[in-house]
Amino acid sequence: MLKRTHCTAELKKVIGKEVVVSGWVFDVRLMGGINFILLRDKDGIIQITAPRKKVSREILNIYNKLHQEDVISVKGKVVRSKIAKSGIEIIPSEIEVISKASVPLPLDPREVTPANLDTRLNWRFMFFRTEEAKAIFRIQTEIIKAFRDFFTERGYIEMQPPIIISSASEGGAELFILPYFDKQAYLAQSPQLYKQMGAISFEKVFMILPVFRAEKFDQPTHLNEIRQMDIEQAFATDEDVMKVLEECFVRILKHVKEKCEEELKILGRDLKIPKLPLKRVKYAEAIDSLKKNKEKIEWGEDFTRVQEKSLAKLFGEAIFITHWPTALKPFYAMPYEKNPKICKAFDLIYNGLELASGTQRIHIPELLIKQLKEKRLNPDDFKYYIDCFRYGSPYHSGWSIGLERITMAITGKSNIREVTMFPRDRSRIMP
Repeated sequence: MLKRTHCTAELKKVIGKEVVVSGWVFDVRLMGGINFILLRDKDGIIQITAPRKKVSREILNIYNKLHQEDVISVKGKVVRSKIAKSGIEIIPSEIEVISKASVPLPLDPREVTPANLDTRLNWRFMFFRTEEAKAIFRIQTEIIKAFRDFFTERGYIEMQPPIIISSASEGGAELFILPYFDKQAYLAQSPQLYKQMGAISFEKVFMILPVFRAEKFDQPTHLNEIRQMDIEQAFATDEDVMKVLEECFVRILKHVKEKCEEELKILGRDLKIPKLPLKRVKYAEAIDSLKKNKEKIEWGEDFTRVQEKSLAKLFGEAIFITHWPTALKPFYAMPYEKNPKICKAFDLIYNGLELASGTQRIHIPELLIKQLKEKRLNPDDFKYYIDCFRYGSPYHSGWSIGLERITMAITGKSNIREVTMFPRDRSRIMP
């Protein structure tokens, strides 16, 4: 039996030879004297051409009965074509119908008739068959690869922290509670405490993992389950890891631009690569600039999405916001000694969207206890965490990029659900 061949570059190497291709019927066109199937697989679309005078009656009968999204396997000869977009086509000698698709389809993978967002989310597997979905998630795959390669090449250890935890990672009430035998446990809102444990032992660690936040948001930039790409680094200040972040960020953009040229074209994206170093803007300067821009915001308030877009226009498409109010950041953010109301924290804003945030961490147990109390958290609930820093802890810093958010920014999508394979929010836990 012939080995299955995929629908793109492989076929151009075997012109004049017989091959087997398998996939989904993207379209059927019955023209009388000559009939066409556009067959889709993971790599693209190939034209299966059946001239009435060159194929059997059995083949023609199969053509007449095929519908969009039927799954078939085709044996035939690869020939050059002046009509097909790929420049080649297959003249079929055998067609096996593997599976028939029910009609009508819940959405059109050809995207001739565009589906609304709810339909694309309700029929997720069917949306995955569109060129748009393939482009989005191929880009997301390359984002993850670029991130992982960047840190493995630099000797970082990859961690797999738990997502079932005994107490809040960052404080607050935004936790999903679950029964854990005879105890109460939570889904992790962050790997924070664990990656710090890794950094003060292994020095440099990174991870890619899901996190969960029980926030009752219905905003286009928020979900209740997201994927984070995190690092933590010992003997590093906030400025040290900002430098790592901007280098990693640009590496991801360059990698996607190089590896996903066709996908970016499908999505209509012209990816610009920012120059390093990225501009650093202090929080107070950002507030003053927004006020001069006649926007309503006061010192001590976080930025809205509209204000993040304004900051991009004022300072550049990719910037760091630094020197944040301590009250706005988690309990583990290191305050400045001379002004404890300000902490060593930063956010990365790209194209008007916050992509990443990080801080230098508190590695001094007494200061950590003080900050926990300031946030109205009970230090006893964090004893195992505080004790980590009693046995030789270097200063250390880290950050986190939201995978879905950076995918949004690169693909130009306006709703995070569009770039999440199976989004979870207040109203959606299926499929």
